[in-house]
Amino acid sequence: MAGLYVHIPFCAKRCLYCDFFSTTQLGQRERYVEAVVREIRMRRNETDEPIRTIYLGGGTPSQLPAVSIARILDAAGRDGKEEITMELNPADATPEYLSELKRTGIQRLSIGVQSFQDELLLLIGRRHNAAQAIRAIRMAQEAGFENISIDLIYALPTQTMAQWMADIDRAIEMKIQHISSYGLMYEEGTALTLMRDRGQITPTDEETENEMYDSLCERLRQAGFVHYEVSNFALPGLEAKHNSSYWDGTPYIGVGAGAHSYTGNTRSWNPDDLEAYLRGIENGSLEREKEVLSEKDLYNERVMLGLRTNKGIPESYLDVHNGREVVTGLTRKQQWLRRTEDGRLVATQKGIHVLNRIIEDLMI
Repeated sequence: MAGLYVHIPFCAKRCLYCDFFSTTQLGQRERYVEAVVREIRMRRNETDEPIRTIYLGGGTPSQLPAVSIARILDAAGRDGKEEITMELNPADATPEYLSELKRTGIQRLSIGVQSFQDELLLLIGRRHNAAQAIRAIRMAQEAGFENISIDLIYALPTQTMAQWMADIDRAIEMKIQHISSYGLMYEEGTALTLMRDRGQITPTDEETENEMYDSLCERLRQAGFVHYEVSNFALPGLEAKHNSSYWDGTPYIGVGAGAHSYTGNTRSWNPDDLEAYLRGIENGSLEREKEVLSEKDLYNERVMLGLRTNKGIPESYLDVHNGREVVTGLTRKQQWLRRTEDGRLVATQKGIHVLNRIIEDLMI
C-alpha cells in the first residue's frame, strides 16, 4: 500500500515559528488547485502499490474552499481509502465549511490548536484564539467527525507547567482521539528565532522541556492514549495511518510545491517555489530533484525512523553493522534502550530524551 501527500502552501499569515514552505499569495489558489489536479493525474501510476491514505497538509489546507478540496480528492480517487486527513486552522472553521468537508470524503481532521492559552497563541503569531480552537473542535464533532487530531506545542517562551498541564487536560476533556505534540524548535530564518537572537524572548531550559514532555506522556497514558511515536499519541486503534507510513518505510507520493516523495529506495521533491512549480506543471516539464538511497542510507533511515516508534527496530539490524557493543552499553549501563520479547530494541522514556545521540551511535 502507498500514501498520497498533497501540499497546500497557502496561509492567511505566517506563524512566527514555522519553516514549512508557505505563501500568502492567496490569489493563486485556483491556479494551484488546477496544477495539483494535473500533477496527480500525471503521477497516478508512479507506484505499483494502490494508494490507501491521503493527507492534505500545509501551509493551511483550510484556506481552500470545500469545492477545491473535492476536486483534488476526485483526481486522487477518494473511494476505498483507509484514511483521508486534512489539516484545519481553527480560525477557518464554521459549521457550514465543516459539513462541506465531511461530504467531500474527509474522514479525519488535524486541527492546529497549538495552545489553549491566548497569550501564547498571540506570542507565536497564530491567527486564532483559545475560544476559536474550542469552538472548532466542537463544531467538527457536531459535523460528524469521529477521528480528530490536534497539535499542541510545549516549551514555548513564558509557558508555565500549569498552563501546559491545563492544555493537556483540556484536550482530554474534549474527547480528542489523537494528539501530536512537539517541543518548540527555533528554526533558522524564522521570526521567532530572530526574536530569540535579539534577546526579545528566552527559550525554555532543557530540564523544564523534558519535564513538560514526561508530564505529557504520563498524563496521556493515564487517559488511555497509546504513545506510538515520539511526538504522537492516539486512543487505541486510532493511530494515524498516513503518518505511520513515514516511519515504517511505506512508499508515498507527494504532490504540490515543495512536496517530497519516497519509493523505497529513492527520494524526490518538487521545487519549493510557487511560480516555478506552477509553470513546470502547466508546461508539462516540472523538474523534481531526486536522490537514490544507498544501502547505508536505508539502514540509517530504518534506525532513525524506527527508534521514534513504540515498535522500535529489530535487533538483527545491528548484527551485520557492528552495533552490538553500542547496544550493550545503551541497554545495560544507561538504560536508554530496552529489548522486547520478540527481539526488538525500543527507546525507553529516559532514552527518548537523548534519542538523537542514540541514533548517532547506531548509524554507520
